[in-house]
Amino acid sequence: MAFDRSLFADKVSRYCDQLGVSLDELSERTGISLLRLNDLNERKADPTGDEVLIIADFFRCDYNFFISNERLTAFEQTEKLFRKYGDELTKEDRWSIQEFLFLSECEHYLLEALRKPKSAPFSFRPQNNYYKGHGQQAARLLRKHLGYPETADPTSLNIFEDIARTGIHVFRRKVKGTISGLCIRHPVAGTCILVNYSEDLFRQRFSLAHEIAHAIFDIETEDFIISFSNWDKNNLVEIRANTFASNFLIPPSLTKRIPVQKWDETTVLEWATKLMVNVEPFVIALKENSLISETEYDQFKLLKVKQAVKGDPEISDRVSAKTRERIAGLLERGLSRFYVNLCFDAYDEGIVSVGRLSEMLLLDETEIVEAAALFGRVLEHSA
Repeated sequence: MAFDRSLFADKVSRYCDQLGVSLDELSERTGISLLRLNDLNERKADPTGDEVLIIADFFRCDYNFFISNERLTAFEQTEKLFRKYGDELTKEDRWSIQEFLFLSECEHYLLEALRKPKSAPFSFRPQNNYYKGHGQQAARLLRKHLGYPETADPTSLNIFEDIARTGIHVFRRKVKGTISGLCIRHPVAGTCILVNYSEDLFRQRFSLAHEIAHAIFDIETEDFIISFSNWDKNNLVEIRANTFASNFLIPPSLTKRIPVQKWDETTVLEWATKLMVNVEPFVIALKENSLISETEYDQFKLLKVKQAVKGDPEISDRVSAKTRERIAGLLERGLSRFYVNLCFDAYDEGIVSVGRLSEMLLLDETEIVEAAALFGRVLEHSA
């Protein structure tokens, strides 16, 4: 089949528009001359195989996307997303979303290549129009599906990794705008969730649970659902997602068994910290279970859990402050311990080269040496 210059040029041009990249910047970042890029853009020449690979690597996508009509990337979804929310997403945020989707594609590939155990998808079909009821029921059933005991200590549950068992790709990634989370349907990788790493850990956990609700209820009919920190309090879809998140993280059966006879500021802060949730969703749960009054709710809802006690499950308390900072720097780029270990497992088994490992980790070949050390892996150099 003859190469389609127009298809290639159109896709490069549209990616440039999506991500705010000029041909000058594309030339500077890829090393392909501006004259050559203009010729490709004007359909005057075919790209070489190396040029296709270089441009695909720059845009963090499968190179086959540029030379076929197959839906191999979330290109159409991001195009709609950026068009709809263009004023609310910075160029840096767009790139964060693009790289999150690239990581999701890589994770999908690695799980298959390493023959990891098949996921156990969760599904729930609402039977009526009671949106809050949908959230309550689905949260209870998903906890059961994941094998969570009703009395489980929240600190023993890593929900970021546990949700991956359902086949959803979850990445925490720093986003500078007002996004709390994003749920998007990738044509190859399936459902992918981005949680804003800029927010504190307790908020990240709630944002993940909120996006899981969108994955359960909404993503089959929507290409994407984006959640901002400020949301419409009358939106039933968002109310259902918040209800799900609250019931998933603070199940009523557990809340009602908390051994507190009379709630005050001290006990509210103590138990919100134990349950790893911020105060407002916790006191909403207390109020909805008739454990506090409306007056007490108004009294407690503005309390704040100290940031110092929130920590991060990916970073050991035993490491130095400098090491913590370095690991946090990788985490904010989406490089979770789970994903990094998948990449190194594939490298150790000869599935990916050191160059491909570097691409999958969004790091240059000098940075991956440090990343290997930080996550307790060994990088064997080869010629």
